[in-house]
Amino acid sequence: MRGTFKINSNEIEISFPPDAVLLDVLRLNGCPEVHRGCDEGVCGACSVLLNGDLVPSCHVLAASAIGSEITTITALGSPNSPHPIQRAFVDSGAIQCGYCTPAMILAAYALLKNNKNPTEEDIKTALDGIICRCSGYVKIMEAVKLASNYWRDR
Repeated sequence: MRGTFKINSNEIEISFPPDAVLLDVLRLNGCPEVHRGCDEGVCGACSVLLNGDLVPSCHVLAASAIGSEITTITALGSPNSPHPIQRAFVDSGAIQCGYCTPAMILAAYALLKNNKNPTEEDIKTALDGIICRCSGYVKIMEAVKLASNYWRDR
């Protein structure tokens, strides 16, 4: 099967098996930042933005995403030019092992692009479904709150 995907603003034509999940297609085509976790859609480590919505890529058939816009953490910023959310995660000390961090930042992005002043409950809802095995989420919550300030102030 072949399909064209818009991955991080780049249109790419990819061949893949009909039963391939988006996670595998992304990882095999230059997106190692999309992390494999549970393969069951439970941990959220593989989450990406699919047409602006946060989804666990291990539960999306690649064929269903043909023609879609897929955003990974790579599209938001770089070490030399971080997105305000990335900067907030660093400034808050919310990055421990880093395995869940790309998905957490994408979840924060999906929240903050529509809600620049989220409540604590809004943040919890946005991060629900992404498991961090290193923390009690305190620093991550602080990072999203700080990110909302950084993003509003830019």
